[in-house]
Amino acid sequence: MKIKVLGCSGSELPDFHPPAFLIDEGILLDAGTVTAALDEDSQSRITHIFITHPHLDHIRSIPSLADNMLVKNWKHKIVIIGIKEVLKSLKENLLNNSIWPDFTAIPDSKEPVLRLKAIETGKRYNINGYSIIAEKVKHSVPAVGYIIKDSKGKSLLYTGDTGPSSDLWKRVNSEMKNTAIDGAIIEVTFPNRMKELAIKTGHLNPALFFDELKKLKRLPQKIFITHPKPQFSKIIIPELRSLKIKQITMLKEGKTYNI
Repeated sequence: MKIKVLGCSGSELPDFHPPAFLIDEGILLDAGTVTAALDEDSQSRITHIFITHPHLDHIRSIPSLADNMLVKNWKHKIVIIGIKEVLKSLKENLLNNSIWPDFTAIPDSKEPVLRLKAIETGKRYNINGYSIIAEKVKHSVPAVGYIIKDSKGKSLLYTGDTGPSSDLWKRVNSEMKNTAIDGAIIEVTFPNRMKELAIKTGHLNPALFFDELKKLKRLPQKIFITHPKPQFSKIIIPELRSLKIKQITMLKEGKTYNI
């Protein structure tokens, strides 16, 4: 499984962009940064977008992607997948013919550029050869993380934005009974001194992240850190290193990782 990092930052500054992860060229995990990172041909290979929650920094590239696909190829369709609360917010607050045209009805309602597919937490879905399960995480809005397995059995966990949670970790333990998950993209947004703000806003700091890992029966073989506030990177990175977990990698935008 290839993971191309289009964006992995908790704030936008020059050279720091919102989260989006391209899996094997066809599936997106969140869509904070897409059209600014991929050429049109790469954009046209995207068939599905899995949204963790409806905050702008995780959905903001959907409008421009839809617009590019309409111009590029009238027949191209992208399925946006998420829990019903997330899709409802996306439709009412973004694709509402006010903030942006409703691309779920363009060029027409029978063959739109975007289709919305609601899924339920805890249920397994098979999409394009991938097995995918969503499970709840604790954030400031309804949100889920995803567990993805490819046809070769490689497994990936993506938390999206989350504070201290339980459901997602329990789901990982039940799904990975006899082995560790191959890779995990886990958020760490704030430094340790900002614990109160992290909990209030539904995020993690290095100490909280460490506590969350204790909820897993087995540590992931690779742990990728996403969503740090770039203003605090110089503090967050040594705090993570002090945990002495050899599997940890700080994600870098534009780089591709293999699991």
